[in-house]
Amino acid sequence: MASQVNGVDLRVSIGTLSLRNPVMTASGTFGYAREFMPYVNLHRLGAVVVKGISLEPRSGNPPPRIVETSAGMLNAIGLENVGVERFISDKMASLQGIPVPVFVNILGDTLDEYKEIAARLAGVQGVSGIEVNISCPNVKKGGVAFGTVPEMAAAVTSAVKAESTVPVVVKLSPNVTDISAIARSVEDAGADAVSLINTLIGMAIDSRSRRPRLANVIGGLSGPAIKPVALRMVYQVAQAVSIPVIGIGGIETAEDVVEFMLAGATAVQIGTANFVNPRASEDAVEGLAHYVAEQKLGSVRELIGGLILP
Repeated sequence: MASQVNGVDLRVSIGTLSLRNPVMTASGTFGYAREFMPYVNLHRLGAVVVKGISLEPRSGNPPPRIVETSAGMLNAIGLENVGVERFISDKMASLQGIPVPVFVNILGDTLDEYKEIAARLAGVQGVSGIEVNISCPNVKKGGVAFGTVPEMAAAVTSAVKAESTVPVVVKLSPNVTDISAIARSVEDAGADAVSLINTLIGMAIDSRSRRPRLANVIGGLSGPAIKPVALRMVYQVAQAVSIPVIGIGGIETAEDVVEFMLAGATAVQIGTANFVNPRASEDAVEGLAHYVAEQKLGSVRELIGGLILP
């Protein structure tokens, strides 16, 4: 098992959940998991996070929705998904057979939508946890993203927690002035963990046509370019809250995983790297086990917050 490689204990805990290792997949980059089954031994991962689910189906933005830039990938998928009812009836059957925890990422335009999705997922077999995407615009507050105002972020967290029977992770946006303040607000509202960072807002322009390269004009930047920003925010948030922090942002290798754990992350999510190497998460688990054994650590948990400052 991946939790015991070379005699190394790789287990970590997120809320009441015990993961066999700290490597998870990131929402929006791993489909509903079954798309990756031919390429990845899911047994070896810490957990799987499926793509964002809304109350009703969404068709997403018009193409082009993804462009490659010199500094990473820009996407404006528009949160295309099948909606919570079809997710439960069509997608959960295959997910129930996965022997690792499954987190369902949820999103909404109103508090009531978040609450309703959480209620419908409560008690569904195979759902181990919920990750709340608070980067969505609050239509009742003029389109201001839930995740940019501490009070709104806390309100979403409370609404989801009230309906959930599984650990709730809140995914934080980096597009704020003080991400630590947002983290503290969702912790106070009952979040079991926070994950960060979501994508950074960016855009790309075709100099020949003089048009934006994304039909949506702006999109989310991901990939190695955002890793230093993500590391800094994980470091700051880990010092601001006492709940587990899940690091996301440009993670591709075991070395990247170690860096995020030293900065204070309990676990990590691998996202854009899955498009380059579908086995990136599995490879990172293997490399992490070798690193911990090489460093003669008794447990991977010894890395968490182990950064040595000058």
